[in-house]
Amino acid sequence: MKSHRRKFLQQLTLGAGSLIGAPAFAKLKSFETDDLHVPIKSDQHFNMCGYAAPKIETVRIGVIGLGMRGSEAVGRLSYIDGVEIVALCDKYPDRAAAAQKTLEKMQRPRAKEFTGEEGWKALCEDKNIDLVYTPTPWSLHTPIAVYAMKNEKHACTEVPAAKTLDQCWELVETSEKTKKYCMMLENCCYDFFELLTLNMTRNGMFGEVLHAEGAYIHDLSKEHIFNKNAYADMWRLKENIGRNGNLYPTHGLGPIAQCMNINRGDKFDHIVSMSTNDFTMNNLAKELAVKDDFFKPYVDKPYRGNMNTTIVRTFNGKTVMVQHDVSSPRVYSRIHLISGTKGCASKYPEPEKISFGHEWIKEQELKDLYEKYSPPIVKHIGTIAKNVGGHGGMDFIMDWRTIDCLRNGLPLDEDVYDAAAWSAVGVLSEQSVAKNGRTIDFPDFTKGSWKSNKPHDMTLNGGATTGVREVKPKLNM
Repeated sequence: MKSHRRKFLQQLTLGAGSLIGAPAFAKLKSFETDDLHVPIKSDQHFNMCGYAAPKIETVRIGVIGLGMRGSEAVGRLSYIDGVEIVALCDKYPDRAAAAQKTLEKMQRPRAKEFTGEEGWKALCEDKNIDLVYTPTPWSLHTPIAVYAMKNEKHACTEVPAAKTLDQCWELVETSEKTKKYCMMLENCCYDFFELLTLNMTRNGMFGEVLHAEGAYIHDLSKEHIFNKNAYADMWRLKENIGRNGNLYPTHGLGPIAQCMNINRGDKFDHIVSMSTNDFTMNNLAKELAVKDDFFKPYVDKPYRGNMNTTIVRTFNGKTVMVQHDVSSPRVYSRIHLISGTKGCASKYPEPEKISFGHEWIKEQELKDLYEKYSPPIVKHIGTIAKNVGGHGGMDFIMDWRTIDCLRNGLPLDEDVYDAAAWSAVGVLSEQSVAKNGRTIDFPDFTKGSWKSNKPHDMTLNGGATTGVREVKPKLNM
C-alpha cells in the first residue's frame, strides 16, 4: 500500500445535525492510506491512564435515558451507599415518572426531572451533579459525555462510546483537558469468569497471552431490533441500515483487551474485517410488512451483513478476533477465549473451561481456581451482586466498583483510551469491509503513553469501603 501525508482539518466536526459545537484540535495530523484517514494527535494534554480524581464522599448522579438499560441502572444504583440519584432525564416524561417510582420503592428522595429532546443539556449544566450516567441511543453517547465533561462532570456512557473516529478523538481530548473521567460502561468486564481469567492472566497462569477471541452473537432480530415496543423510534433497527461492520464490538472485546494489556504495554496496530451478505434482515422486514404497513419503509434497505469477523493485530505481534451477529438464529455467545504460552481459557459454549495442556481441567480443579484466583472484588461484592441482579450480577459489580473508586479517589478500571480504542474497532471494521477487507491502521489514542502505562489492578487496592443497602426485594433485571 502506498501511503502519504497531507494536511488535515484542524477542526473536526460531528457532521450535519451536530448537537454540540465541534472541538478545536491543535496540531492535529492525519495519516492517509488509500483515502482512509487515521487521525494522529501528536501531543498528550494529560495522561488519564492511572489518574485518580479527587474523592467524592457522596456521588450525585444524573441518569440520562430511562429506557431498558436506564431504568435498570436507576434500580441498581439505588442499592449503593454513598450515592444520590439527583436527576433523571428522558425525552419521554412517562419514563422519568416510572424511574421516580423506583426511587420511591427504594426509599430514595425524588430526583429532579429533565425532559424533551435537549433535556440532557440542562441536566449536564446542573451544578449539583458529579456523575452523568448515560444509557441512551448510541448517537447520543459522545455528545452527552463531552458536554458532561465540559460542564465539570465525570461521564459514564453505555457501549459503544463513539460511532466515528472524530468522536473517539473528541472524547480523548475532552477528558484530558478537563481531567474528568470518561468511562464506557462495559459490564462484561465484570462478569465472574472474565474477572477470574483477568486475575489469572495477571498472575502468569496462562503464560504470555498471544491470541484472544471475543464476540457478540445474540439473535435480537424479532424480539428487539424489529420490535416496535423495544427501542424508541426504532433507533436500533436504523443503526443496522447503511452500516456494515462490527457495530457492537465491546462486549467481547473489553475483557480480552484488559487481559492483553491494550493501552498499557501494547496497543492495537492494524485491523482487517469482513462481513457476509444479509441473509435474514431484509427478508424479515418483508415478512413483517405483509402484516403491518409500519414495516414497509424498512423493506429493501442496505442492511449490514449478518456475521462480521474482525481481526486486530497488536504492536507486540499478538492477534485478536472479534465477531458480531445479532440476526442469525444462534445460541448466545461472547466467546471469551484467552490463549497463552502456558494454557488457555474458554467460555461459550458453557460451562466455562480452562486448560494447561491437551485436555480441559476437571470441574473440581476449576472450582479450586475460582477460589484461589477470583479477585477480591468478587469475594467482597459478588454474592450481593447476584442477588441484586443485572446480567447475573456483573452490572451491579460494575456500578458498585465505579462508585467505590469515585468515593475513594481511585482510578477507574476503564479510562477514556479504552473507551476510544474499543469503540474504534467498530468504526475501523466498517472501513475495512467497505474496502473488501483491506488492512486499516489503528490510531494510537494514548499518543505513545501506552509504552509506559501500567496495567490496572482490579483488586480493590484500598477501596471496598462502600456499603450496600439490604437486598430486598430482588430487582427484576
